[in-house]
Amino acid sequence: MSVEVHPSAHVSELADLEASTRGTRIVIGANAYIDSFVKIKPAGGTGDVIIGEGTFINSGCVIYTGNGVVIGEHCAVAANCTFASTNHAYADRFRRITEQNFLPSKGGIVLGDDVWIGANTVLLDGAALGDGCVVGAGAIVRGKLESYGVYAGSPLRQIGERT
Repeated sequence: MSVEVHPSAHVSELADLEASTRGTRIVIGANAYIDSFVKIKPAGGTGDVIIGEGTFINSGCVIYTGNGVVIGEHCAVAANCTFASTNHAYADRFRRITEQNFLPSKGGIVLGDDVWIGANTVLLDGAALGDGCVVGAGAIVRGKLESYGVYAGSPLRQIGERT
């Protein structure tokens, strides 16, 4: 695994960027800020984690590398969010879930630029958020969200648009 941290980025000494045995890269862009108790953990794939310039990842977030996570520039990710870019296989009832490996990729997780994710949000494999999206706290995100849309609730729905 390689960890590439731009010299102007800040990664808290209390953040945990876990080494991968599968070659996963972690790239943290210029002026990005990774707060204390952020965990980046390899799990279920060989995807990279790319965090764009000027992006802020708040305390308590967990990012599983899985099928890859790309977070654009100047994004704000509030506390305790989870990026789960992989899914366990579970269909065979005669085998333990932990013995069934992982499902095929749905494309990882991709956030455009200038995205704001509210606290305690869970983003699942296949989530693709266009530029300027806002997602309210506590949401579960899967699938495509339109650029500049404002989303909230469970189930998630568009409640507005940035103008």
